[in-house]
Amino acid sequence: MTQAGTVQRRRGRAQVTDRGELGRIGLDLMIERGFDAVSVEDIASAAGIARRTYFSYFSSKSEVVWGDFDGLLARFRADLDGTDTATSAIESIREAVRRFNRIPDAEIVRHRRRMRMIIETPQLVAHSAVRYADWRAVIVDYLARRERVARSSVVPVAVSWACLGVSMAAYEQWVAEPDADLATLIDEAFRGLRDAFAEVLDPDPAQPRASAERRPPDH
Repeated sequence: MTQAGTVQRRRGRAQVTDRGELGRIGLDLMIERGFDAVSVEDIASAAGIARRTYFSYFSSKSEVVWGDFDGLLARFRADLDGTDTATSAIESIREAVRRFNRIPDAEIVRHRRRMRMIIETPQLVAHSAVRYADWRAVIVDYLARRERVARSSVVPVAVSWACLGVSMAAYEQWVAEPDADLATLIDEAFRGLRDAFAEVLDPDPAQPRASAERRPPDH
């Protein structure tokens, strides 16, 4: 059954009262027609709700494409908070990023189309800057606590940008290659980051530390 068929079947049924279901309806419409060709009114109509009701679930059309991103961020933060300090920082982040991007088999096709839309649609590219900043902030907070430095210190910020860069490289290849495995691409993309930051993260105790003197993190 196509996404179009799924959306059409919603018409005539009881109105949607669940954020997740409304998001799926909106995403399927955008996958079918294209992001720019779908309005908030289209999504509300397909879900059998009023336009004002739509805005009680989502603040914009762009937000629909991101799904439950805030929930994923909360789990990402919890994953990092629960890591073993005996494991290197980069390895802990890599494992948490893998879990963050774990996709049920039934959702792989939809998620690939979602990510293609995010990567290729100018309006979503602009909106993604805010989302990616929230994602990086989780890594910055984790490293600031772990390394006992300020959140504004250069190392946590630099590592967060590097992790975002390699993650996006993995996603762009995954979107372009239908047979590619996302977890494998993430592992490949993260390879080398530990060595790149070895002098400032988890250094050899016998070697002098290259980073600035530690100080209590920002509150």
